[in-house]
Amino acid sequence: MTLSVTEIIFYFIGGLGLLLFGLHFMSDGLQSAAGDKIRSILEKGTRTPLRGVLTGTLVTALIQSSSATTVLTVGLVNAQLLTLRQAIGVILGANLGTTITAYLIGFNLYDYVLPIVALGALLYLAPKQNNYKMIGQALLGFGILLFGLNLIGDGMKPLADVTFITNLMAGIENNSLTGLAMGMIFTFLVQSSSATIGVLQQMALQGVVTYHQAVPILFGANVGTTISALLAGMGASVAAKRAALTHFLLNIFGVLVFLPLFLMGIFEKVIIWFTNLLLLIPGLNGTWDTLNIKLQIAQTHGVYNLSNVILQIPLIVVLAYIVTQLIPDKDEDADDPYRPKYLDHRLLNNPSVALAQAKRETMQMGLIAYNAFNNAVDYFANPQEALLKKGETLENAINRLEREITDYVVLTSQKPLSKEESSSASIILQSLNDIERIGDHCANIIEQAIYANKYNVTLSGEARDEMDNIISVTKDTILLSYRALEKQDRSVARQVLTYEEKIDELQAMYRKNHIRRLNEGVCNGNNGAVFLDLLVNLERIGDHCRNIAEYVLE
Repeated sequence: MTLSVTEIIFYFIGGLGLLLFGLHFMSDGLQSAAGDKIRSILEKGTRTPLRGVLTGTLVTALIQSSSATTVLTVGLVNAQLLTLRQAIGVILGANLGTTITAYLIGFNLYDYVLPIVALGALLYLAPKQNNYKMIGQALLGFGILLFGLNLIGDGMKPLADVTFITNLMAGIENNSLTGLAMGMIFTFLVQSSSATIGVLQQMALQGVVTYHQAVPILFGANVGTTISALLAGMGASVAAKRAALTHFLLNIFGVLVFLPLFLMGIFEKVIIWFTNLLLLIPGLNGTWDTLNIKLQIAQTHGVYNLSNVILQIPLIVVLAYIVTQLIPDKDEDADDPYRPKYLDHRLLNNPSVALAQAKRETMQMGLIAYNAFNNAVDYFANPQEALLKKGETLENAINRLEREITDYVVLTSQKPLSKEESSSASIILQSLNDIERIGDHCANIIEQAIYANKYNVTLSGEARDEMDNIISVTKDTILLSYRALEKQDRSVARQVLTYEEKIDELQAMYRKNHIRRLNEGVCNGNNGAVFLDLLVNLERIGDHCRNIAEYVLE
């Protein structure tokens, strides 16, 4: 088949577009199918460096995107849910897990692309939003990926006989830095090392590049995939910057060690020996020489990353120390102790994880509202200027968090959500409103305290005892409602309803007692107004706790 220059360009850019879309579509489907389990696996499976590596490998194998794993890891470090040492292990594992994509591309699966696309489309178009639909999306994405690669291959085939191209590729053997730069630049542009390696495998299959020309480009792709994360980390917290820099240093270090060894012929012999001895590729028999060029590149990628992991696991502590020295600590909480801790926009591509983080931030907002309640009660008993200022700060923090969490959940909801994710988003948004209203009632209590202090209002001994009792029940109700929300615990939610009924009963009883004290002359009008307003605010706080419990029950 003879192709014009225009046709070659069209084949390449069209195939590349399908490849990138297929990779992205497949990864999104797998992430959606895995849901919030990914975050849970990362949090629980990183206690030791080796477990971190295994966890990073597993997660990346599940979602077929080392970039997505790295972004998620940086987000969890940013939210203080992972330490830097834990993140380093995960990032090493992510580099290893991403090799699976190259192996999948290396197998001759194009003959089955149409059945793969058909099955994927049938599952994806299923009427119900469930894991089968997400698996269908992954299969459909994989099929599109294979189709895109085949187009690239068809477009590349004539280039094997073009003198300029053959001279350019021959130059890589004389100067490996050229190939390294090509891999880095192309990966940075397409934002996917898997896409670069897939194109490289297809070029090798068509004879455009040889194995020895492909390897420096392969190493460059491993470095290029870290650059976007490095740039994204520039505006993030200290912890996130350190994690992004770590990813970059890990891959640079690997290239500095193994590229010279490959150029000397040593690493190539290791790869061949390893292949002939163990054969990393499951389900295949034979030797290095029996592998097609695509699988040889995939095997090189796999052995390189495995060797990198083995070499760098003992150096995790050292690397963490170096990165910590390069990016020193900054007390971010001192500048803004009530800033959002868990909202990271890099996590929005994984709605289940993003919603889990939004829920964490909602619980954080709830604790601030609880502190505001305690502060308001303390100010009523002991009106000090410091408590008044703290109340204003807490109220502003609650309002700010409500806005930022709401915006974050709305952005998350623009992605396709499962029924469970939609329900979670709805509960978070409704609960935010109730928590914010609890903060407003705390501000009202402070206003009553200011009035009482200005007009020398004091409560009688009986009124103080009643107020202490209903305050105690209200505190318990707030905490129970938060526990019900956090754990989605229906039994705790029912307890909240019982406590809220008790608040209503106490409020009604104490109103009657107050009228009796007025008739007996124990209390005056000013005292009574303050007492009744306090009861109203406490009763309404109970109502908002009941609302939160009902969201859980519904």
